[in-house]
Amino acid sequence: MVRLKLILASASPRRTALLARLGIEPAAIDPADIDETPCNTGAKTEIPRDHAERLALAKCAAVAARHPGAMVLAADTVVGVGRRILPKAEDEATARTCLALLSGRRHRVFTAVAIAAADGQIRLRTSETQVIFHRLDANAIDALIAAGDWRGKAGGYALQGAAEAWIRWISGSWSGVVGLPLSETRLLLKASGFESEING
Repeated sequence: MVRLKLILASASPRRTALLARLGIEPAAIDPADIDETPCNTGAKTEIPRDHAERLALAKCAAVAARHPGAMVLAADTVVGVGRRILPKAEDEATARTCLALLSGRRHRVFTAVAIAAADGQIRLRTSETQVIFHRLDANAIDALIAAGDWRGKAGGYALQGAAEAWIRWISGSWSGVVGLPLSETRLLLKASGFESEING
């Protein structure tokens, strides 16, 4: 495996595993730990794509400031139903509410990826994936809750876990829903000068 001097601004083991598919092992992991509250001021409500992009850029900038001259990769995943941003499920009640809302309907998952190159320039790409669940009755929601892989997940589900069996349709990046769109990430790495280090 190629070991790049790349800092991952995320403690997510899923993002580390997805980076490994590109042959990349981060030299360090340094979560940004920023406020992820949606920015709602006055009559303006932050929409899902804008929220994901703002947080990815903020995470990248925060960690890059702690590591001058380093290359930093940050990402943020947001589940949206229309203009509504679904929360990360930290408790069972939130997960149940999210799953009930997603039952039988189309939603979008945005994952924004930001990379700070060694020269300080930050590049951004965003994947958008559309997903439709089958109808989720009480038994299905109970089963998804019992699986336990909803904890800390945007929208209250993990595509790579039990929820995949209830997905009726998906269009876009599977890895983007999991937390790091590999196509967009590869292109960003290449644009940042890593083309000799990764395939393509």
